[in-house]
Amino acid sequence: AALQGGSLAAGALVATTGAGAGAQALAVPRDSGPSAATVAAAPVAAAAAPPLVLPAMGIGAWAWGDSLFWKYDAKFDFELEELFEYYASQPDAFLDTAELYGLGRSEMLIGDFERRSGKRVKVASKFAALPWKTRREDVVQACEASLRRMGRSSMELYQIHFPNAWANEAYWDGLGDCYERGLVQAVGVSNYGADAVEAVSTSLGRRGIPLYSNQIQYSLLYPFANSNGLKRKCDQLGVKVLAYSPIGLGLLSGKYSAEQLPEGPRAELAKAFFNGQPETAAGLVDAVAKTAEKHGATPSQVAINWCVAKGTTPIPGARNLRQLKDNLGALSWRLDAADVARLDAASAAVQPLAKANPFPAK
Repeated sequence: AALQGGSLAAGALVATTGAGAGAQALAVPRDSGPSAATVAAAPVAAAAAPPLVLPAMGIGAWAWGDSLFWKYDAKFDFELEELFEYYASQPDAFLDTAELYGLGRSEMLIGDFERRSGKRVKVASKFAALPWKTRREDVVQACEASLRRMGRSSMELYQIHFPNAWANEAYWDGLGDCYERGLVQAVGVSNYGADAVEAVSTSLGRRGIPLYSNQIQYSLLYPFANSNGLKRKCDQLGVKVLAYSPIGLGLLSGKYSAEQLPEGPRAELAKAFFNGQPETAAGLVDAVAKTAEKHGATPSQVAINWCVAKGTTPIPGARNLRQLKDNLGALSWRLDAADVARLDAASAAVQPLAKANPFPAK
């Protein structure tokens, strides 16, 4: 099946986690999981859990623990906890994490913050489809390890982080096992292309389990799911699209330009955008800025709102309370049809910044 194409964040994901066919050294901290015999036992009936309902926007926790891409420093954990305390007090707070984020650190922080605050949020995490994980029970064991790191008995959504070339069907079986054992309320995938989404939806459907979501790179800077059939396929199948990096890894926040580039791995992506296609970059940045001025909003809020207007659930990152409040401000207003048309036109001119697909096709 054709899998998800390259994205702004995908190359960085490979560089900072080793995800992909050539990964050799990465090891997520392991907790002892159930025995293979236990996992292989006859599946129980699908749990009669209520359907999962997510808010219009969540918050991504990739930066919570990731020192390679986002320069995480534990001395600023107090800022993350302040963010969590505020966010957890909002109705329907939803955090997206993964076992790869900080090699489990992101999940542990969420668990610590929940315990200390006494507040619970909706949580999604992800299974890392690495070369040495090829069995359905690997998915179940990873899910249980994630739950232990968060101090939970269950989570709202569990996803396959990315496809690979050797064991996708086994992973889908493992997702189903997690659902049937009541470890998760819903299951999804991430970085899957149109054909793969249909394949996993069909596989889970044989067990009466719905595929809830596909988390993909989706933004004004990376709108290609609109033209390659991926979003249309998700809509046809009733699969929700969770839009990660909706602000284009911060490149649409108004903070950066050809003269003011971000540090770290994002610098090369910023150069490819601001310097590699300057007229297109200027047109998109200008369209975002004019829309922000019209609504008395920030550029980040415009970028998030565009994702909402397209029927997705954006999950922008936040590392402090100021960023969180700016993100939440996007929910107090909406783009009108003229805004969307203007932004669509500017976005359509953008050329992909990542030329190769870092995820192996199967």
